[in-house]
Amino acid sequence: MYRVVLGHISALSTGDIPPALRQQAPQGKRRESWLAGRALLARECSPLPDIVYGEQGKPAFVNGTPLWFNLSHSGDRIALLLSDEGEVGCDIEVIRPRANWRTLANAVFSQAEHDELEQWQPEQQLAAFWKIWTRKEAIIKQRGGSAWQIVSVDSRNTPHLNVSHCQVGEVSLSVCTPTPFTLSADLLATTPAER
Repeated sequence: MYRVVLGHISALSTGDIPPALRQQAPQGKRRESWLAGRALLARECSPLPDIVYGEQGKPAFVNGTPLWFNLSHSGDRIALLLSDEGEVGCDIEVIRPRANWRTLANAVFSQAEHDELEQWQPEQQLAAFWKIWTRKEAIIKQRGGSAWQIVSVDSRNTPHLNVSHCQVGEVSLSVCTPTPFTLSADLLATTPAER
């Protein structure tokens, strides 16, 4: 089973969150996204299992919990990928202009990824950039790796991985799963406030 839930950080972080979770939240700029992520997890997994962190900071449920998850956020959007199949990774990005996106693509995309980008019309290349970017990030996050490893990932040459992508409005979303799963807009759940 795979479940993908989308939400807005601004709504989730100010919603009904148990006081104990609010007390655990870090201070500073990460606070709202942390609270939103815990709110999504608490809605999907009740009671919420304890969370531990891997060597490179990837959160996971404590050993013995037969569920895996990954969270990603961009702007005010947040995505949760929940699985009972094994380790997963997801990445969400709001499709937005980025002054140096071509330079960034030149630095971290493989030749196959560059070829894919060039197949799109110029006005579609920014969305294609975010599509490739989210695939690469989802792969890294599934492995529990660091964003610094993005240059070593070729999302076009992953025969042993299951990577899927969809675009919903202004959002690019990719998932990396241990078994086949095809992401599509009709499979995405939204939080009750967004229905």
